[in-house]
Amino acid sequence: MPEALLLAQLAGHDLAPLTAPRDTARFATDATRRAGAQPRLVLRPVNTAGVSAALAACFAVRRPIIVQGGLTGLSGGARPRAGEVVLSLERMTKVAPVDRIAAQVEVQAGATLQSVQEVAQAQQMIFGVDLGARASATIGGMIATNAGGIRVLRYGMMRAQVAGLEAVLPDGSVIDAMRGLEKDNAGPDLRQLFIGSEGTHGVITRALLRLHPTPSLQINALCAVPDAARAQELLAHMRARLGPLLSACEGIWPEVYEGAAARIGTPPLPPGAGLYVLLEVQGMAEVLREEAFEAALIEAYEAGLCSDIVVSQSASEYDKLWALREACVAYTFSLGELVAHDLSLPARTLPEFLDAARSLLARIDPEAQPFVFGHIGDGNLHYIVKTGKGPEVTGGLNALAARMGGSITAEHGLGQDKVRYLPLVRTETEIALLRRLRAALNPADLLGQGRVLPPE
Repeated sequence: MPEALLLAQLAGHDLAPLTAPRDTARFATDATRRAGAQPRLVLRPVNTAGVSAALAACFAVRRPIIVQGGLTGLSGGARPRAGEVVLSLERMTKVAPVDRIAAQVEVQAGATLQSVQEVAQAQQMIFGVDLGARASATIGGMIATNAGGIRVLRYGMMRAQVAGLEAVLPDGSVIDAMRGLEKDNAGPDLRQLFIGSEGTHGVITRALLRLHPTPSLQINALCAVPDAARAQELLAHMRARLGPLLSACEGIWPEVYEGAAARIGTPPLPPGAGLYVLLEVQGMAEVLREEAFEAALIEAYEAGLCSDIVVSQSASEYDKLWALREACVAYTFSLGELVAHDLSLPARTLPEFLDAARSLLARIDPEAQPFVFGHIGDGNLHYIVKTGKGPEVTGGLNALAARMGGSITAEHGLGQDKVRYLPLVRTETEIALLRRLRAALNPADLLGQGRVLPPE
């Protein structure tokens, strides 16, 4: 049995292997709920040496392998294919003490986002990326997919949070780029070869993450606006008044707002608006006065940019508005089998895209129901559709976003499920370059087969 031979080669390493079907079943799918092949072997290393040994052993016998973190992905990147060994980082969860001078923290790749947030909070600091799956999403997976979340407007994508990185190549070689220097021009930045590569260039095992001072003042507000065009005007107005203190700008369309609001109790604003915009500012009380945020909102109201506003007046009200946003995910997941799209669009095209998308759905499937929410501040829409014509709808929406200068994936990655659409947003020359990079780092194509790049 190939699994037995692999385990024999790996004797002496703490890999906590699993082979029984009852034990490996939980590794067969991800947040998409689509069933992958149930793995016959799951390796669970506790450190970089174990990852290196596992990859080297699989490389020697040309056995395909897939790395898994918290299994919160929505593009099938971690969903196993037949014959793949699963390399789970669920035991690599260490978070070192915070380096307050450098404002950095070292973590193993299997550490959850929530565990990093808790360690940072204990030192009056915060981590710049936040998302609803914080309790299960792992840092390694977030780096590998260049995760975004709700505060990209202020802190940037996951790429901006990585001060250092360690990764293991498919042959077991270890790349140590953990210096954490803000300035280091000794050649190209090797970290960038792994950030966003979705585990196809190597397995991220450790990272140095940047932290930020905890804001002493943070306020949010929910605004009712008539449409996406007015929402963009509101965003431009708030940016002009508050600059980089504006940390989030989220959009919730009516079909999602009412369902999400029902999950948290009383709606913060009455239904009936064309769109609801959640704004947040973060800063130091000495620099950001609460009145400045409220004054900017009053100006927006008087200018006709919004018709109704509710501003959080306490920590509980602040948390309730964010609970509304997080309930959007739970609500749409509760609706059964839906077709999800994670689209990125240039800001100027957002209203046009929404109109064109509605027309497109009407042509393809008159019974289709869209459920839309997302990150207006960075042009990322989660466009989810209830339809019986999923492939046609997905192909049409992806092509529409591409024609408008957008992308088929803003923060969820390509995985297995979106690979076929890559030529919509990357030229032949770009794809050829991606293939050359992959061939150099993953020459036998054993790590992450069938993901990120379409078959030749």
